Amino acid sequence: MENDDSGIIEELAADHHRVQGLLDRVRSAPAGSDERALLAEQAVIRLTRHLVAERERLHPLLRRYVVDGDDWVHRLRAGDKQVEETLGALEEAPPHSEAYVRLLLSLADGVTRHVVEQEQRVFPRLQAVGPEAVLREAGAEARRAEAAAPSRPRPGAPDSPALAKLTASVWGPWDRLRDRVTGRGRR
Repeated sequence: MENDDSGIIEELAADHHRVQGLLDRVRSAPAGSDERALLAEQAVIRLTRHLVAERERLHPLLRRYVVDGDDWVHRLRAGDKQVEETLGALEEAPPHSEAYVRLLLSLADGVTRHVVEQEQRVFPRLQAVGPEAVLREAGAEARRAEAAAPSRPRPGAPDSPALAKLTASVWGPWDRLRDRVTGRGRR
């Protein structure tokens, strides 16, 4: 991620740009190629972990510090659920199919909406009211959450940060082991 002192806003924004870069590489890879499938796997892994870190660390901050924070979290979760459903469907689709291409395009659109909403509407609000030390500590917590998070999408993940953390602590190690054995995201 960024550096050890970056706050949650910088951390998540840098992650947004990495995911978008991966999706750009997916789109530019030859259709139906193994390269495209590998890049798409990497994007799914990174985005799945990113969404877990947001649910565990960003959403509680929004609820605590931002006016109408609960409304913002509800809105973000609705968008995230659509992205998670697309990630789940992408995992199931054959990489050389038309459905796979449609899902990749849908994912790119969903990620773009996610990034624009957060970087232009949510992050400025949080930056304006969140204590600097709290945001910096949340950046470190987000890095830890993402490192421990599952790598496979699970649409319908719990909205509660505490339940999300518990779910991640169960599925994260299992997914990393399974990915290591199968070579997922590293072929």
